[in-house]
Amino acid sequence: MLDPAGSSVLIVEPVSGGADVARLAHRLGMTIVIASRDTGDCEIPADLRKITSVVLTVDTNDERALFDAVTAHHERDPLAAVLPGCDFYVATTARLAARLGLPGLPVETVDAVRNKARMRERVAAAGLRTPSFAEASSLDALRSAAGRVGFPSVMKPVESSGSIHVSRADDWPQLAAAYTALAADEELDLGRPMGHTVVVEQYVAGEEVSADGYVENGQVTVVAITQKVLGAEPRFVELGHLTPADLPDDVANQVIAYTGQVVRALNVTSGPFHCELRLSDQGPVLIELGARLPGDGIVELIRHVTGTDLAAVMLAAGLGIGAGELPAFGTPTAPHAAVRFFTTDDLRSYTTILGWDRLDALPDVIGKQLCIPPGEPIPETGDCRSRLAWVRYAAGSHEAVRRFWKDLDDLVVLP
Repeated sequence: MLDPAGSSVLIVEPVSGGADVARLAHRLGMTIVIASRDTGDCEIPADLRKITSVVLTVDTNDERALFDAVTAHHERDPLAAVLPGCDFYVATTARLAARLGLPGLPVETVDAVRNKARMRERVAAAGLRTPSFAEASSLDALRSAAGRVGFPSVMKPVESSGSIHVSRADDWPQLAAAYTALAADEELDLGRPMGHTVVVEQYVAGEEVSADGYVENGQVTVVAITQKVLGAEPRFVELGHLTPADLPDDVANQVIAYTGQVVRALNVTSGPFHCELRLSDQGPVLIELGARLPGDGIVELIRHVTGTDLAAVMLAAGLGIGAGELPAFGTPTAPHAAVRFFTTDDLRSYTTILGWDRLDALPDVIGKQLCIPPGEPIPETGDCRSRLAWVRYAAGSHEAVRRFWKDLDDLVVLP
């Protein structure tokens, strides 16, 4: 096994899975360098700041400024890897890695794993099952797109995340209202405006899952299939995830095969991927694929259920080595695991969550966190930005996972 101790890894805005990679790299004795705006929702968490040797404070949405800052650091203290801290910076770090001569995704195709319109184009060109779709950047273009796609349809920003402003529309007034709400949303996400460009695509009915895995030496490996629990439409708020999904073997095999085809069509050549799918009557259909770690704690669920640490897989890919050279493959600790998010539609703030502290004494609970502290305003977004808290837990069977999910309704009482 390679000893990475002493080498340096740069992570751009570690606000999601990149934070797990940074903590792992630190445990392996690596030097942590972070490039970040380090303010607002980009502020570096206190525990991460303690293990970071260098913070390059820079506007990470300005690629030229970011590249100049990182290049200057690299000339003084060479980096062994550059990695995205969240999905927004997958394409940026691929271009940065190429500039520095470090391992990374192919720059000529990397935008297709971020931009949903380019993603749909490449998957359709490969002859794979995909919804009909059209791109729009104005109400007039939206009406034209709707005419080509039809209803019901789904509107989604081309480069957002977290299901923000993803909405089903059954007719033109609903679609126009969804787009108007998007255009009026001035909230920045990691310093980025939402943008007004969307994809309008055919609505696909069916259960939603994610296939998570990695690519190494041209081999696509699906490590786990996770079931998504979604809120009521027309929004697609993720209320939680169950790993593994309870699927018949033939359906699971279809998911694995189709995912491999999508990964190859999008030219993901190394590292982890997070592929979201709908299980339609015709078979799996791509929702989207990210060449990155999954969010929402799915990395932790997969680690418990399979023993595979996708954060180690990502770090190995960034270093240009095999995942087996890092502690990427361990022993499962539970056959099933889940995370549940707590949301509310009618609270603007709260003072306490009854039963929250009692969860610490339950052996099946393996983690919990308040996303919005007591007294803080709760956004009226109806998406991941308005989650109050999450609870992660393990169980011995899919039935037990479902049962504890329901038990949480009595154990945790929202105000």
